[in-house]
Amino acid sequence: MSYLIFSISRRAPTLFLLLWLVVPAMAAAAAASDEAAMNTGHPMPPLSEREADVLLRKATEAPYTGRYLNNHAAGTYICRQCGMPLYHSEDKFESGCGWPSFDDAVPGAVRRVPDADGQRVEILCAHCGGHLGHVFEGEGFTDKNTRHCVNSLSMSFAPAGSEEEKAAFARAKAVAACTGTAIVAGGCFWGVEDAFHKLPGVCEAVSGYTGGHVPAPGYEDVSRGDTGHAEAVRVTFDPSKVTYEQVLRRFFEIHDPTQLNRQGPDVGEQYRSAVFYLDEEQKAVAEKLMTRLRELGYKVVTQLRPAGAFYEAEAYHQRFAERTGRGACHLAVPRFERRAEGSPAE
Repeated sequence: MSYLIFSISRRAPTLFLLLWLVVPAMAAAAAASDEAAMNTGHPMPPLSEREADVLLRKATEAPYTGRYLNNHAAGTYICRQCGMPLYHSEDKFESGCGWPSFDDAVPGAVRRVPDADGQRVEILCAHCGGHLGHVFEGEGFTDKNTRHCVNSLSMSFAPAGSEEEKAAFARAKAVAACTGTAIVAGGCFWGVEDAFHKLPGVCEAVSGYTGGHVPAPGYEDVSRGDTGHAEAVRVTFDPSKVTYEQVLRRFFEIHDPTQLNRQGPDVGEQYRSAVFYLDEEQKAVAEKLMTRLRELGYKVVTQLRPAGAFYEAEAYHQRFAERTGRGACHLAVPRFERRAEGSPAE
């Protein structure tokens, strides 16, 4: 969706469509079958292969083919993967680029990140991270001078006043209460993430990488063990339902904080035990719990570090245990209720 493509598409849509169909980007989006069900846990039907290509693997649908390109009905466009509201119909306009265009998004619904091509700005669903398209500024189409160029396959349309629209905004309201964040590392992130999804009050748990010196690492990079990054999980929670201390207590129960640079059969610095605190209050809570475990005889080796950049892991890692039935190996051990040698805690 570059400026060059946009210029060509306005002059010769038919020719552009033929050219687009031979671009290898779409052909390269071969899918693992389980990725098509990546929205497990979200209130939306499973993704089709074409939807998964776009939302999960960042492909782009051919121009002038999207079902919402010429949709002029009143309502709300919601994320096809997680069902969160993205765009109001009144912000949609005709740009002639071949994809649905919006000059604004629902507040907080869309996240901007540098595109892998090093030139454009990619837009993602702020809730689930699904790929939406790209955003451009300075073109002068509307007074807002912004164009969100969005794939129809990334969205679903909820007519104004419909139950679907009401449900989407109800979900957004519920997520707005999820103001707490915890970042921890405790071995393979599949199991840690899965365990936190089962803790009441947790809104979301996302697998990723943090704590290292290499920017924007991928799984293969971290697996080499030389990036300094740990497989980590970012937990968002509703503080009115569960506290940060309760989240950390569960963390120390679902992994072994006495194992250095490993968890069970997974060995390497990337599998270390660590708490990445966001402020001094979180640091104090972590120190309190670690001190208590040491008083109970546990030789805690958990690192305590200030939080830095958190890089979300690839789509196929998210909710892996839930989707595949594998990796759910982090079972809770009541470490705060008994001493290391097995006797009850006082």
